[in-house]
Amino acid sequence: MKLFIIIGAIHAFLAVALGAFGAHGLEGRVEPKYLETWKTGVTYQMFHATGLLIIGVLLGKVPASTLLSTSGWLMFVGIILFSGSLYVLSVTKISVLGAITPLGGVSFLVAWVLLIIAAVKYL
Repeated sequence: MKLFIIIGAIHAFLAVALGAFGAHGLEGRVEPKYLETWKTGVTYQMFHATGLLIIGVLLGKVPASTLLSTSGWLMFVGIILFSGSLYVLSVTKISVLGAITPLGGVSFLVAWVLLIIAAVKYL
């Protein structure tokens, strides 16, 4: 419970910091399409930081759940793969990194499905 709340809060903090960096530090330094890519990474990081916070709270309300824990770890991995690859792509323009992004997206999708199953089972 506590771990996912901490990880979620750290990622929410980083999403705000990286969003500000993108808006103020990258504007005019990277092409607009890469700035939009950066913004997508920030948006998804914040959505899933919130998901991690929700999972942390739920773990305090329901019996120990592998479904919830796995969902949390998949959201964490998804942030690294999805948002992380978009951040690196934005500043390096290494297009092969685009192949990593969908792996993060799949992690996000599976995480949300597991959260749905846990809600049906425990709430």
